[in-house]
Amino acid sequence: MGMPGGTELLIIFGIIVLLFGAKKIPDLAKGLGKGIKNFKSEMKETDEIETASTEAPKKVESGEEVASTEAPKTTTQA
Repeated sequence: MGMPGGTELLIIFGIIVLLFGAKKIPDLAKGLGKGIKNFKSEMKETDEIETASTEAPKKVESGEEVASTEAPKTTTQA
């Protein structure tokens, strides 16, 4: 079973027009395009997050101190 030929595609398109109407087809295509675009952007973000989480931390070879990411602790007296 291979790809549908011209006649099969024409029949499929005719059925789609009968089911949804000619006015709804552009809206369906627009919605499908937006869905694909959103899916691709989410997949790209997921790949970036996975890549960032699997990278090994970089070592500091010079004698410089590395600043801590923690907030400094403050004490308040009453």
